[in-house]
Amino acid sequence: MKLVIVTGMSGAGKSIALKILEDLGYFCVDNLPIQLMPKFAEILTTPNSELKQVALGIDVRSGQALDGLEEQLNAMDKAGIDYEILFLDAQDDVLVKRYKETRRQHPLGGAGHIDVGIAKEREKISFLKMRATYILDTSKMLTRELKKELEQIFVDGKNFKNLYITVMSFGFKYGIPQDADLVFDVRFLPNPYYISGLKEKTGNDREVQEYVMNSPRAEEFLKKFTDLIQFLLPNYILEGKNQLVIAIGCTGGKHRSVTVANALYQVVKQDENYGVRIEHRDIEKDAITKAK
Repeated sequence: MKLVIVTGMSGAGKSIALKILEDLGYFCVDNLPIQLMPKFAEILTTPNSELKQVALGIDVRSGQALDGLEEQLNAMDKAGIDYEILFLDAQDDVLVKRYKETRRQHPLGGAGHIDVGIAKEREKISFLKMRATYILDTSKMLTRELKKELEQIFVDGKNFKNLYITVMSFGFKYGIPQDADLVFDVRFLPNPYYISGLKEKTGNDREVQEYVMNSPRAEEFLKKFTDLIQFLLPNYILEGKNQLVIAIGCTGGKHRSVTVANALYQVVKQDENYGVRIEHRDIEKDAITKAK
């Protein structure tokens, strides 16, 4: 029997995660009364139980009963009941935005005070994050990316190290990404913007990639750059980081930064210990500006 407790911040995607797990063959129960958890787990562990994979959704909707959850988990530990905790999180500004988009009220926010509700919730469920087996930050995740992560954890059984990486290209003239953890400037590399036949292409095109990287200096930079990132990633995990945004910038975010971001993405995605996505923030902005 496999028991997964799905919890985390309201608005971080718990309902979506439960639906994904249900599609993966889990029997899902959302908002089970906390007082029933040990009894429910006991039923699941009985011989010949038909329920082999179960996911329980638990969050602040449980009200005051949430205060007794840690005691219930300790009781399950003593009884030898195996379980895993999946904790879904997101940055505060992302949670606020999601609540405003859906026009929902935070369960602890009172009359419209979303940020107050988020702060209260973080405090109330901090013990669950400390006990979590898996922590997923969904701030930048699309539903399909969350699905892929859950499949890797609960279907493929891949080693999970609680780090989801966004490799992002951008243009300095459009501003540095506010959520960037690491920012790299690649404006020293050859610029295809001034080359006839390459100006309108992007770093997703082979011709641009070859032009940007066709020098010993560029090759040496890419090697040292990828070595640095590969050194940093496991150390960020040791520090408890679960979301990392690596921003790579050139002037307009169309050629050099896209080329280098693509190259780094190809290296990082080979390590199955990390979740990784790529985003080219400004790749189309030159065209949009010209159209205006």
